[in-house]
Amino acid sequence: MSSSAKLGLFFVFSFIGHSLSLSSDQNPTPPPLPTVFDILPNFGLPPGLLPDSVVDYTLHDDGRFVVVLSGTCYIQFDYLVYYDKTITGKLGYGSITDLKGIQVQRFFLWFDVDEIKVDLPPSNSIYFLVGLINKKLDIGQFKTIHSCRDDKVSGSGCGSWSPVFQLPTPMDEVPMLLTE
Repeated sequence: MSSSAKLGLFFVFSFIGHSLSLSSDQNPTPPPLPTVFDILPNFGLPPGLLPDSVVDYTLHDDGRFVVVLSGTCYIQFDYLVYYDKTITGKLGYGSITDLKGIQVQRFFLWFDVDEIKVDLPPSNSIYFLVGLINKKLDIGQFKTIHSCRDDKVSGSGCGSWSPVFQLPTPMDEVPMLLTE
Protein backbone atom coordinates (compact mmCIF):
# COMPACT_ATOMS: atom_id res chain seq x y z
CA MET A 1 0.00 0.00 0.00
CA SER A 2 1.43 3.33 -1.00
CA SER A 3 2.02 6.10 1.49
CA SER A 4 -0.65 8.28 -0.17
CA ALA A 5 -3.22 5.47 0.24
CA LYS A 6 -2.22 5.08 3.90
CA LEU A 7 -2.55 8.83 4.37
CA GLY A 8 -5.99 8.76 2.72
CA LEU A 9 -7.17 5.92 4.98
CA PHE A 10 -5.83 7.80 8.00
CA PHE A 11 -7.93 10.87 7.09
CA VAL A 12 -11.05 8.74 6.45
CA PHE A 13 -10.76 7.00 9.84
CA SER A 14 -9.94 10.29 11.54
CA PHE A 15 -13.04 11.89 10.01
CA ILE A 16 -15.26 8.96 11.08
CA GLY A 17 -13.83 9.01 14.60
CA HIS A 18 -14.31 12.78 14.84
CA SER A 19 -17.88 12.50 13.53
CA LEU A 20 -18.70 9.82 16.10
CA SER A 21 -17.28 11.92 18.91
CA LEU A 22 -19.33 14.92 17.75
CA SER A 23 -22.53 12.89 17.65
CA SER A 24 -21.97 11.63 21.19
CA ASP A 25 -21.32 15.23 22.35
CA GLN A 26 -24.60 16.41 20.83
CA ASN A 27 -26.63 14.44 23.41
CA PRO A 28 -24.74 15.00 26.66
CA THR A 29 -26.40 14.13 29.94
CA PRO A 30 -28.16 17.27 31.18
CA PRO A 31 -26.89 18.63 34.47
CA PRO A 32 -29.09 17.81 37.47
CA LEU A 33 -31.73 20.37 38.32
CA PRO A 34 -30.95 22.46 41.40
CA THR A 35 -32.89 21.56 44.52
CA VAL A 36 -35.26 24.02 46.15
CA PHE A 37 -32.61 24.34 48.88
CA ASP A 38 -30.14 25.54 46.21
CA ILE A 39 -32.64 28.04 44.79
CA LEU A 40 -33.62 29.81 48.04
CA PRO A 41 -30.12 31.26 48.67
CA ASN A 42 -30.06 32.52 45.06
CA PHE A 43 -33.00 34.70 46.11
CA GLY A 44 -31.31 35.87 49.32
CA LEU A 45 -33.34 33.50 51.53
CA PRO A 46 -32.03 30.82 53.91
CA PRO A 47 -32.42 27.18 52.78
CA GLY A 48 -33.98 26.07 56.07
CA LEU A 49 -37.30 27.79 55.42
CA LEU A 50 -38.56 24.46 54.09
CA PRO A 51 -38.26 20.99 55.68
CA ASP A 52 -36.10 18.21 54.30
CA SER A 53 -39.21 16.32 53.13
CA VAL A 54 -39.51 18.23 49.82
CA VAL A 55 -40.15 15.69 47.05
CA ASP A 56 -40.89 18.04 44.13
CA TYR A 57 -41.13 21.70 43.21
CA THR A 58 -42.03 23.89 40.26
CA LEU A 59 -40.71 27.43 39.80
CA HIS A 60 -42.24 29.56 37.06
CA ASP A 61 -40.48 32.46 35.31
CA ASP A 62 -42.66 35.02 37.13
CA GLY A 63 -41.59 33.63 40.54
CA ARG A 64 -44.72 31.63 41.30
CA PHE A 65 -43.86 28.29 42.83
CA VAL A 66 -45.37 25.05 44.09
CA VAL A 67 -43.47 22.90 46.59
CA VAL A 68 -44.68 19.38 47.36
CA LEU A 69 -43.69 17.61 50.58
CA SER A 70 -43.93 13.89 51.28
CA GLY A 71 -46.65 14.73 53.82
CA THR A 72 -47.69 17.34 56.33
CA CYS A 73 -44.95 18.41 58.70
CA TYR A 74 -44.25 20.14 62.02
CA ILE A 75 -40.95 21.81 62.93
CA GLN A 76 -40.14 23.58 66.18
CA PHE A 77 -38.34 26.88 65.64
CA ASP A 78 -38.90 29.76 68.10
CA TYR A 79 -42.52 28.82 67.37
CA LEU A 80 -44.10 25.58 66.21
CA VAL A 81 -44.53 25.69 62.42
CA TYR A 82 -46.91 23.55 60.36
CA TYR A 83 -46.23 22.79 56.68
CA ASP A 84 -49.06 21.53 54.49
CA LYS A 85 -48.26 18.86 51.89
CA THR A 86 -48.44 21.54 49.16
CA ILE A 87 -46.96 25.02 49.62
CA THR A 88 -47.47 27.81 47.08
CA GLY A 89 -46.36 31.40 46.79
CA LYS A 90 -44.37 33.90 44.77
CA LEU A 91 -40.60 34.04 45.11
CA GLY A 92 -38.81 37.36 44.71
CA TYR A 93 -35.36 38.49 45.74
CA GLY A 94 -35.45 38.62 49.54
CA SER A 95 -39.11 37.67 49.84
CA ILE A 96 -41.84 35.09 49.49
CA THR A 97 -45.31 36.61 49.03
CA ASP A 98 -48.80 35.19 48.46
CA LEU A 99 -47.73 32.29 50.68
CA LYS A 100 -50.15 29.41 51.28
CA GLY A 101 -49.51 26.19 53.18
CA ILE A 102 -47.42 27.37 56.16
CA GLN A 103 -48.88 28.14 59.58
CA VAL A 104 -47.42 29.13 62.93
CA GLN A 105 -48.83 28.33 66.36
CA ARG A 106 -49.24 31.05 68.95
CA PHE A 107 -51.24 30.69 72.18
CA PHE A 108 -52.83 27.39 71.08
CA LEU A 109 -54.08 29.00 67.85
CA TRP A 110 -52.80 28.48 64.32
CA PHE A 111 -52.17 31.49 62.04
CA ASP A 112 -51.36 31.57 58.33
CA VAL A 113 -47.93 32.89 57.38
CA ASP A 114 -48.66 35.28 54.49
CA GLU A 115 -45.16 36.57 53.65
CA ILE A 116 -41.52 35.97 54.51
CA LYS A 117 -38.91 38.70 53.99
CA VAL A 118 -35.28 39.36 54.78
CA ASP A 119 -33.40 42.65 55.06
CA LEU A 120 -31.59 43.90 51.98
CA PRO A 121 -28.64 44.11 52.38
CA PRO A 122 -28.74 40.92 54.44
CA SER A 123 -28.75 41.11 58.23
CA ASN A 124 -29.34 38.58 60.98
CA SER A 125 -33.12 39.03 60.85
CA ILE A 126 -35.99 37.47 58.96
CA TYR A 127 -39.58 38.74 59.03
CA PHE A 128 -42.80 36.73 58.96
CA LEU A 129 -46.06 38.50 58.14
CA VAL A 130 -48.86 36.73 60.01
CA GLY A 131 -52.12 38.58 59.45
CA LEU A 132 -51.43 42.16 60.53
CA ILE A 133 -48.44 41.22 62.66
CA ASN A 134 -44.89 41.39 61.31
CA LYS A 135 -42.69 39.16 63.50
CA LYS A 136 -38.90 39.60 63.44
CA LEU A 137 -36.84 36.46 64.19
CA ASP A 138 -33.16 35.51 64.17
CA ILE A 139 -32.28 34.15 60.73
CA GLY A 140 -29.78 31.67 62.19
CA GLN A 141 -32.43 29.07 62.98
CA PHE A 142 -33.35 28.90 59.28
CA LYS A 143 -29.84 28.44 57.88
CA THR A 144 -29.92 24.66 58.30
CA ILE A 145 -32.51 22.33 56.80
CA HIS A 146 -34.64 20.65 59.46
CA SER A 147 -36.40 17.28 59.55
CA CYS A 148 -40.11 16.99 60.21
CA ARG A 149 -41.38 15.79 63.54
CA ASP A 150 -43.88 12.95 63.56
CA ASP A 151 -46.31 14.89 65.72
CA LYS A 152 -46.87 18.30 67.22
CA VAL A 153 -44.36 19.24 69.90
CA SER A 154 -46.93 21.34 71.68
CA GLY A 155 -50.33 22.55 70.77
CA SER A 156 -54.02 22.34 71.27
CA GLY A 157 -54.22 18.57 70.74
CA CYS A 158 -54.84 16.27 73.71
CA GLY A 159 -51.46 14.63 73.26
CA SER A 160 -49.69 17.86 74.13
CA TRP A 161 -51.28 17.90 77.61
CA SER A 162 -50.32 14.32 78.52
CA PRO A 163 -47.09 15.28 80.37
CA VAL A 164 -49.10 17.67 82.57
CA PHE A 165 -51.45 14.90 83.71
CA GLN A 166 -48.81 12.21 84.34
CA LEU A 167 -48.10 11.17 87.90
CA PRO A 168 -44.56 11.70 89.18
CA THR A 169 -42.19 8.74 89.21
CA PRO A 170 -42.22 6.84 92.53
CA MET A 171 -39.09 7.44 94.62
CA ASP A 172 -38.01 3.80 94.71
CA GLU A 173 -37.71 3.82 90.89
CA VAL A 174 -35.46 6.90 90.73
CA PRO A 175 -31.83 5.86 90.21
CA MET A 176 -29.45 7.02 92.94
CA LEU A 177 -26.56 9.25 91.99
CA LEU A 178 -23.28 8.02 93.46
CA THR A 179 -20.77 10.60 94.56
CA GLU A 180 -17.31 10.19 96.01
